[in-house]
This record gives sequence, C-alpha cells and structure tokens, in this order.
Amino acid sequence: MNNDPAIPDAIPAASLIPMRDGVDPGDPPEILMVQRGATLAFLGGAMVFPGGRVDPADHALVPHDDPDPADTAARIAAIRETIEEVGLAVGLSPTPDAATRAALCEGVRQGRALADVLHDHDLTIDTAALIPFARWCPEHVPVRRFDARFYLARIDRDRSETRIDGSETVDTRWIPAASALEQADAGRMRIIFPTRRTLERLALYPDFAAAAADARAWPVRRIIPFLADRGGVPSICIPDDLGFPVTAEPASRAERG
Repeated sequence: MNNDPAIPDAIPAASLIPMRDGVDPGDPPEILMVQRGATLAFLGGAMVFPGGRVDPADHALVPHDDPDPADTAARIAAIRETIEEVGLAVGLSPTPDAATRAALCEGVRQGRALADVLHDHDLTIDTAALIPFARWCPEHVPVRRFDARFYLARIDRDRSETRIDGSETVDTRWIPAASALEQADAGRMRIIFPTRRTLERLALYPDFAAAAADARAWPVRRIIPFLADRGGVPSICIPDDLGFPVTAEPASRAERG
C-alpha cells in the first residue's frame, strides 16, 4: 500500500539566470543568485535564481498569434520577477537607464501591472533576449510543486547593480558558477538539487556566447528527477541527454527542497 500523499499539479513558474562578463578579460562570467528570506515556506534561506510563478497578467501580455503562449508568458514572468526581486531590467527595449530601472522596480513592487509601468516609460518587452536553458519539475514537494522554466540573459556590468526587496529576497551575489559550488560545498551557501545541477553546467562556459550556443544546442524538456541505482548507490538522477555534465547524486547527499 502506498501511503505517499498525492502529487499536486505543478504551478507554472519561471526563473532568469542573468549573466555578466567577469571583471578582467579571461575571467569566468558571473551569474546572479539571490537568497530567499529565511522565514519563507518554500526554500527559505536557499540561494536560487530570480523568479516566481507565472501570473494571469503575464499571459495577458502574450500576443494573440503567439505560437507558444506558455513559453512567452513564462519569459514575461521571468522579466517581471527579476524587476521586482532585484531591480534589474532584462528583456526590455530600449534598454532603460538607472533612473528608469529604479522607477520600474518601484512600480512593480507597489503592485502596478507590468504593462502599465512599461507604458509609462515607453518600453516594450523583448522576449527574444531570454534563451531557454532548462525546465525543472521535481515531484519532491514538501511545500508545493513548480514547473519552472529557466532562461539565460546577458546583462552589462554597468547595468547590473541590484536593489533587493528585503523580504522575499534578502541578499544577492554576482558570482562565477564554480565559486558558487565551492561555497555550497564549504557550507557557506545552501543550494538544492536543481540549482546544483544548473551551476555545474554553467561552470562549463568561458563566456556568455558559449553559454548561449550550448543552451541552443540541447533540447529543453521537463526534468523530473528520479531515484535509481548508480553503482550500487541509491541516487537522485536526471536524463543524460539534456546537456548537464552531472546527472546523478547519492540520495543521501542530495538536498531536494
């Protein structure tokens, strides 16, 4: 008899992985990670990428003739959540200056519709600036289950200063992916299974161009981690044909949320 609770329907969500060049030529690119507030029910205290659920208002901004409305709505959600959580304006045209970014952030945090805030500043959404990277949909659901699409986007260093909201997001770090993994291994950063797998892949790239090319070279399918035996060790695994360099981790070591 299976006493496990029923797996709930997944909530559509989106995350953005902003990437900027390193300080000096040859330095690895830096990615933005955010720390969630410790009191939050879902992933409290963990380091993640900016993002959140896809709202009806995001769907309302999708053109009627869009060939993939679910993907476009997720891109819009990723743009909106990144403005709200960290004050970065990615995927907007024309590229807003610092004062406009601050006004966008303030407007969205006050609960104004993204469409209205953009209209005030004569801005439009450029969803093509976001590159599909992965889609995670774990069935391990201690709180709630998300079907989260992850996107890459480049941002200039001089436009990458963050403004945290202080509640949902309590800290931000621009950091090379390999350094983030080192900090997690040293116990200075909490990351969960999908974040670790994503960082391992991001650590392969010498620059954004390589990241974008690799992202386009692999299919993006819904990833549902599964339990399997790997060399006699019960492990949490993912498919091996989606571009991730590490596809299994001992279940005893994996943090799943």
